[in-house]
Amino acid sequence: MENKTKLAFGKKNYILLIVGIVVLIIGFIIMTLDTEPYGLGFLGITLGPIIVLIGFIIELFAILVKDKTQD
Repeated sequence: MENKTKLAFGKKNYILLIVGIVVLIIGFIIMTLDTEPYGLGFLGITLGPIIVLIGFIIELFAILVKDKTQD
């Protein structure tokens, strides 16, 4: 009998999770760079949230994708 410990995610999943977290952090940093009052400029209302949304999509994809090396 083999006693192999299977992890929930493969290497590809963990790499995508890290990339998604980095993209999320970059999006939040972009939102804080807005110089308009209350963050109502282009960076705070348009670009930052789009980058954050892309980060969440990457995270969702990282969770749902099945790594081929994992069986």
